Amino acid sequence: MTNKDGLKVGFIGLGIMGAPMALNLLKAGHALFVASRGKVPEVFAQEGATICTNATEVARRADIVVIMVPDTPHVDDVLFGENGVAKGLAPGKLVIDMSSISPMATKSFAQKIHALGCDYLDAPVSGGEVGAKAASLTIMVGGPQAAFDRAQPLFTAMGKNITLVGGHGDGQTTKVANQIIVALNIEAVAEALLFASKAGADPAKVREALMGGFAASRILEVHGERMVRRAFAPGFRIELHQKDLNLALQGARDLGVALPHTASAAQLMQSCAAQGMAGLDHSALCRALELMAGHVIAADSVA
Repeated sequence: MTNKDGLKVGFIGLGIMGAPMALNLLKAGHALFVASRGKVPEVFAQEGATICTNATEVARRADIVVIMVPDTPHVDDVLFGENGVAKGLAPGKLVIDMSSISPMATKSFAQKIHALGCDYLDAPVSGGEVGAKAASLTIMVGGPQAAFDRAQPLFTAMGKNITLVGGHGDGQTTKVANQIIVALNIEAVAEALLFASKAGADPAKVREALMGGFAASRILEVHGERMVRRAFAPGFRIELHQKDLNLALQGARDLGVALPHTASAAQLMQSCAAQGMAGLDHSALCRALELMAGHVIAADSVA
């Protein structure tokens, strides 16, 4: 049920992150028009969303179109493919890409959409599936102030920490920086818990103790527990974090910057992928270290 202040919003991409984000827009009272590569979850029809056949139809029927898909080529196809968003746009509409993709490609996409008389924002998110469901995502935005202001009712329905960082591409650059920090923290937590476990200490108790000190972090809290419990069902898949680290390393090459520890984390994730673990949660990066050590952090079972 929409309220009188609700916006006509299109949402394309209803995966692990996109589905709860879109549902939060419905809960906030916005009229929702949805499409996805896979089958649209039944809950959307039950909650009053309009199911569209493709991205073009979504763009025709909505005033603001949100995209949440895995990678740069997917965004390119959603925007400019045979049944893409661009073919359904009219001047004055707004496109918001909340995927995590290349900052350079984002700038190109923004120029093409602007040429159609429409506004564009890149607004990648952090917070994982938990944050998507709780509407507590961190949203990092690139684009003009006026478009950001127009999108605020949507952002506040999906997130808590919402920042206009700068111009087009700056949101994506911020997300890449976020993914560098997250990956290196996962690696640090994995190494610490592996060291403690190999030395004979209880890794669960070590984690509990560290949570009260300067080493405390969300990664130690959430992903440290995953490592101890062997709970690697994906919230954010290794293969997606690999994609983000590849963006970081490609950008570093273009900028002439050395990111040695980012490269290390990327190699550990590649090792996991080579062992058939690309679909596991990125906390399973610890498995690469465990294989090298011949020892697991917690020995009950390896997921």
